[in-house]
Order: sequence, then structure tokens, then C-alpha cells
Amino acid sequence: MSNVEPASEEEEASSNPALPFTAWNVNPAINMPIVPAERARNWMDNTNKHFANRCLPLLMANQAGWFVLNNHRIAVTWGGLDAIDSLMVKHLTGEPPYCASSHFGSGILTFTIPYLFRTPPGYNLLARGPANLPKDGISPLEGIIETDWTDSTFTMNWKVTRPHQTIIFEIGEPILMIVPQARSELERFQPEVRDITSDAETNEAYWAWANSRRQFMDDLNTSGSEARQQGWQKHYMRGTSMTDPKTRRTEHQQKLDLAPFAHHAPPAKS
Repeated sequence: MSNVEPASEEEEASSNPALPFTAWNVNPAINMPIVPAERARNWMDNTNKHFANRCLPLLMANQAGWFVLNNHRIAVTWGGLDAIDSLMVKHLTGEPPYCASSHFGSGILTFTIPYLFRTPPGYNLLARGPANLPKDGISPLEGIIETDWTDSTFTMNWKVTRPHQTIIFEIGEPILMIVPQARSELERFQPEVRDITSDAETNEAYWAWANSRRQFMDDLNTSGSEARQQGWQKHYMRGTSMTDPKTRRTEHQQKLDLAPFAHHAPPAKS
């Protein structure tokens, strides 16, 4: 048994200080809320016996960022040509200013985002579509912006993939997911491919899992078996391994708890 005492809340706070993340509102007339990304997805809830919700990696990715929400109900139809006017954008509700337009051509729908984002020094912002939320006929494009210094805003763009089909974006639907990430961190990794038998511990752990998984899948076909009653293996969800099923990984996460954006009143006019 370890004699190491767990870190106090004060010690954890000092080793993981809060990072500032600001959305400067450059056009208050455009109301596009920013909210922590939701854990749930309707299509996951609608899978047989909700089996998709057993996938912790999916659930974690769902929450890993903030959503910017659409503020008008719009209909988009692409004629299939590269011309800007080949993409028809109709605002079905609400008054101007409108955020959605055809700006680049080639069937690309552009959303104007009314925020100048500012991250801490050394942090970029990944601007992407909402994770694990597919939309028929259109696909979000991704970008990475150095938001620790740039003085410009950016647009969120979606590429229509199905010409001559009308695509609807609803009010409150997420149209952008923002994820801060440390610059150059990916470039620090030194990737390599190795034979798993060259590391006895990793090899043993893998085969313990693989054999257990194979046996579990076979037992699912046996009426009254423990596997049939259990329904699915929960080791990864619990943060445990087959070689040490009673020890939960201390840094294992089952959900994220992102802070909402705090709202501050504009300065009083003198």
C-alpha cells in the first residue's frame, strides 16, 4: 500500500492554474451563445439499447470543447457549381444581421462568428464542427488559429457534399466547436512502430485483454451466461485493466466539466 498522501485541492490548483480564455464580442447585435459542449447525442441515445453511450472515448470527445450556437433558422441549397451564387442561403426566421452566407463559392457555407477569441500565450484555437454530430449533405471544415496574438476574427465554414438537396440549420444548433490547444505540442512527439513482443509487460497486458474480450464475445451467445447478464465489459469505462482490475487509474476521466463563459456588461458610456 502506498504511503503517498493525495494532493490537496490547494496543491492541485497551484499545479494546474486556471487559464484565461476570452471571447471579445465585436458585434453585440449578433446573438450567438457559447456553451460547454454537451455530452449527449441523439443518435447515440437512439442506438439499440443505447449501446453507443457505452463508448467512453465518444462521450469524452463530445464534451471536449465549447459550442457556438446558430441564431437563425436557415435553409441551404447548392446547385453544384463553383460560382458564389450557386449556393442559395435562405434565412427562415429572425431579423438581420444574418451570419450565414455564400462567400467563397464551391458550395461552401460561411458563418460569420462575432467574437475575437484570445487564448494564453502559446495556445492555438482549433475551430471545428461539433464532435460526433454528423449532418447529412454537409461537412464542417476545420482550422487552427493562433489566437494568442492575432487581432482578426475568423469564419466557420461548412462544405456541402450533396448538391440539389436543401439542408436546414436550426436555431440553437451548434455550428462551431472551439478547442484550445498548446502550440507545437504535436511536434514534440517522436512516433515509432515497435513489435509488441519487445516489451513483456505491454505484451502481457494486451493479450490478457484480447483473450478476455474474445471469451466475453463468445459467452454473449450463451443464454444465462455472466457475459449475457453483464451486457458489456466496463474495464475502460472504470479506468481499470485486465491485469489489475481492482486498481482504478487515478487520472482516469469519465466526464469533463468545462467552465461556461462568464458574461460581463459593456462599459458605461461617458
